[in-house]
Amino acid sequence: MYDEDIVPFQVEIGRDELSDLRRRLGETRWPTQIPGVGWARGVPVDYLRELAGHWAERFDWTVWEKRLNSYPQYLTTIDGTRIHFLHIRSRHPDAIPLVLLHGWPGSVLEFLDVIEPLTDPGDDGPVFDLIIPSHPNFGFSGPAPDIGWDSTRTARAYAELMRRLGYPRYGVQGGDFGAFIAPDLGRIDSGSVIGVHVNAATMGFIPYGPVPDQEVETLTELERIRLLRLGRYLSDGSGYFQIQGTRPHTLGFALADSPAGQLAWIVEKFEAWTGTDGTLDDRVNRDHMLANISVYWFTNTGSSSAQLYYESLHTRNLPTPSRTPTAVANFAEDVAIRRYAEQVNHIVRWTDYDSGGHFAAMQTPDILAADIRAFFAGLS
Repeated sequence: MYDEDIVPFQVEIGRDELSDLRRRLGETRWPTQIPGVGWARGVPVDYLRELAGHWAERFDWTVWEKRLNSYPQYLTTIDGTRIHFLHIRSRHPDAIPLVLLHGWPGSVLEFLDVIEPLTDPGDDGPVFDLIIPSHPNFGFSGPAPDIGWDSTRTARAYAELMRRLGYPRYGVQGGDFGAFIAPDLGRIDSGSVIGVHVNAATMGFIPYGPVPDQEVETLTELERIRLLRLGRYLSDGSGYFQIQGTRPHTLGFALADSPAGQLAWIVEKFEAWTGTDGTLDDRVNRDHMLANISVYWFTNTGSSSAQLYYESLHTRNLPTPSRTPTAVANFAEDVAIRRYAEQVNHIVRWTDYDSGGHFAAMQTPDILAADIRAFFAGLS
């Protein structure tokens, strides 16, 4: 039975919590490292010490809290767990309801820079009412009380959320794990979902297992680049996935007790997944990244968010063929390949970009918003 109540919510991180973060960062015991290896073996200690100092002394959480609280937020309970979400209505009466779904290590703060371009772009074309949930076990939704929250169960919860909000027809967009959940929502609620838009897509959009040499020979140059990037990720970049997918509780002690540990665990992914041009600070706003990491710290959801990896490795709910119109925005660091995506998705739009990275809503918000709008304009 569902608890149908939807209640207003505001983020309020107290002074004691802010002081505790600064204290813990100041008391960090730093490791010794082999000199001169850069990022090859993980996060360099000198880099993290400087970033942790910025987080403690110069980063202002209250600025981001105020920005988040400038948008309407709500809580509801679905399938026994709390769901936090932003619900931002456009001033345009013909706005399309659109669910925006973050990934890991993301949060609802990922989408702050696409809210205005989607709700009030100031030109002709589709505009949107936005529904931006924190997934179960993530952020302000908090830890779920039971197991089994894979992408399919999460998608069912969001179908129920949209029913409660009174939206009989809507679109959905997601990146990273959001690109797991969004297509599942298109399958589960196909009568209501008008279209699915994804970026940073993997499961259901990449080959299953090794690709035979004779098949590799038929790939385009760009497809081969993406296949090589996928191979490098699987061989040298997926250790975090294996840990979170097999022993999330063991990892959780470090993430819950040490903000420097939580910082290192997430910032490594921002460094690896945002590209190679310039420094990390050149590719993503430092304070925006720290605000996103702060959500994990203040809500103590480092360990619980890792459960989604465990559920994904142990689920029996694999992608099945879908007829919901689907668009893929492939940014420079993405690995999706169309011929494999078409095996289980109804691809109607595919765009390859030579810029941007995994965190498109933070790195290239205008490009992402324009691609979303172009896709849904084509569906009307």
